[in-house]
Amino acid sequence: MLNSAKSARKNRAKQAAAVGVAAVVAASLAACGSGRTDEAGSGAGLVVGTTDKIFSLDPAAAYDNGSLLVENQIYSYLLNFAPGDTTPKPDAAEKCEFSGPTVYTCKIKSGLKFANGNPLTAKSVKFSFDRMVAINDPHGPASLLGNLEKTDVVDDLTVAFTLKVANDQTFPTILPTQAGPIVDEKVFPADKVATDEEVVAAKGYSGPYTISSYDKNKLVEYKANPDYNGILGTPKNDSVSTKYYATSDNLKLDLQNGAIDVGYRSFTPTDIDSLRADSKVKVTDGPGGELRYIVFNMNTMPGNTPEQKLAVRKAMASSVDREALATGVYKGTYQPAFGYVPQGMTGAAEPLKDLYGAKPDKAKAAKFLADAGVATPVTLNLQYNPDHYGSSSSEEYAAVKSQLEASGLFKVNLQSTEWVTYQKERASDGYPMYQFGWFPDFPDADNYLTPFFGPNNFLQSHFENPGINAQLTAEATESDPVKRAELIKKIQADLAQNHLPTLPLLSGKQVAVSKPGVTGVDETLDGSFKFRFTVLSK
Repeated sequence: MLNSAKSARKNRAKQAAAVGVAAVVAASLAACGSGRTDEAGSGAGLVVGTTDKIFSLDPAAAYDNGSLLVENQIYSYLLNFAPGDTTPKPDAAEKCEFSGPTVYTCKIKSGLKFANGNPLTAKSVKFSFDRMVAINDPHGPASLLGNLEKTDVVDDLTVAFTLKVANDQTFPTILPTQAGPIVDEKVFPADKVATDEEVVAAKGYSGPYTISSYDKNKLVEYKANPDYNGILGTPKNDSVSTKYYATSDNLKLDLQNGAIDVGYRSFTPTDIDSLRADSKVKVTDGPGGELRYIVFNMNTMPGNTPEQKLAVRKAMASSVDREALATGVYKGTYQPAFGYVPQGMTGAAEPLKDLYGAKPDKAKAAKFLADAGVATPVTLNLQYNPDHYGSSSSEEYAAVKSQLEASGLFKVNLQSTEWVTYQKERASDGYPMYQFGWFPDFPDADNYLTPFFGPNNFLQSHFENPGINAQLTAEATESDPVKRAELIKKIQADLAQNHLPTLPLLSGKQVAVSKPGVTGVDETLDGSFKFRFTVLSK
């Protein structure tokens, strides 16, 4: 995703998710501004606390966990994940199915409308997807739609998606992601991102909640939307508020004092240990899936040639101690990651362990650099984010700096930037290498591969390789699950051996903390990685 995403409109071969899901879904379905906007929000009801910051309320510019939390509440999708389910089912759609190898057709429920009263029709759906692709915002999820050739209105309630690659096993699981919110064509601009104030005022959304009061990254208040008719059902709480915290310290304190009902992202490992021992709160663990790693800008990172740059990346891979990060910094709440797909998912592998070592190997690292003619010590300008991924990021990257410098091969200049600025700068060649974390869009291995390593990828790191692109297409269109798993492992081996565009470090699980009387937290902490307010009650 780098070249000014507007000019990088290449043939984005975005595949999609779970093998065999197309058939499963077809069968099951056929049966940001910064100001404050108020609408007399009461602040009553259930209160959720978080340190995750909202980047944008406009889906075209939102591809982060903080924005996703809001999107899950206010937007409807053609397909969505019911709590506890990882198979996409109808939300705004009545049914969706493949009507041909490259055509996916959805019939929309009749009588749907946006919160502002405007009708939600096939035109709304076409507008939403056309707009996402046309704007192609560098901070948005348009790369997920790389396999979408066009969207057509068949009739008022029917829309047809024509795909570039036939037999895409994953397109149905793209529809519930951040690329899939349906917006009102009468109030959203077709060619630019709407401000948060415009989104709140226009009410061009149709999910289970509406926003009644909005003070960005401070307090957002929601009211149940009586017109919502989707898979998430009637909210168990008519009123929910989200309170935003600068650090986890105050989030934890407010939970323990009973000032809020639920805390979701992000607590430090020390916080979690302490909260597990506190009888006044309940800690709930959900499925894993989070991946933390270092991203390399292939143009601006150290090295005079591509070969030297690769040698630097390989030497770093042989110099970091993931186990020390997992146990010393994160107290076992994260595990070492030696592959691009987390353990537990189909296709998971650990190629970096064999190639670069499970522990730091100075001799191996030095040989990589010497063979490529790289003079040492190599100066590394490494950026990290102190607020979005939790306050332990500072300790994590201090440890990474120490590990790299302990080899004698590197001199690390460590710098930090807060999230909103970080998101903009990392996508515009601002950092030679930087911290990043991934919270999957949908529960499938492809979502850890194509968004990062396919054409026009989200990282905008200047990495693109025809061989990798071909392999990504092959795995996404392979209907045999055994063969597909092997293809996914092969891609990871190729990436680790010949490219190393990112350096995986850690993988982790979901954690939420609540007051004992709150129910529904365990229902929403599922493999879809969507946190839904509709199931929460107290």
